[in-house]
Amino acid sequence: MVPSRVKGGAVHVINTKSKRRRSIPIPPELEARILQHFKAHGLFTNCRNAFDEAVDKAGLRLPAGQKAHVLRHTFASHFMANGGSILSLQKILGHSSLSMTMRYAHLAPGHMQDVLSFGPSRDFRHFRER
Repeated sequence: MVPSRVKGGAVHVINTKSKRRRSIPIPPELEARILQHFKAHGLFTNCRNAFDEAVDKAGLRLPAGQKAHVLRHTFASHFMANGGSILSLQKILGHSSLSMTMRYAHLAPGHMQDVLSFGPSRDFRHFRER
């Protein structure tokens, strides 16, 4: 990551697996901290190694090559649990299919209860027996 990719409240990613550019929104405080880090320590050359070491120290066992990838799944799960939109998440993650985003978000049965609360079927309450 280089400083020019962190601006305007987002991290701008250009080298993605899908070859499509993507902007990931970040809060102003995080943007400032990242830019401060650049000034104090230089570029992020490979934060993956530091993360892998932290996972190993914690005694977590993850499949080879998947340690950093688990962060995407964790973000997706928390994003949805906090009320995020599945369509926004799809765009942030850069998925072309909604089904892949749903897989990443680990949509639990509890989240599906929103269908009853917010979907059009909620209007069926008018047909309940009295």
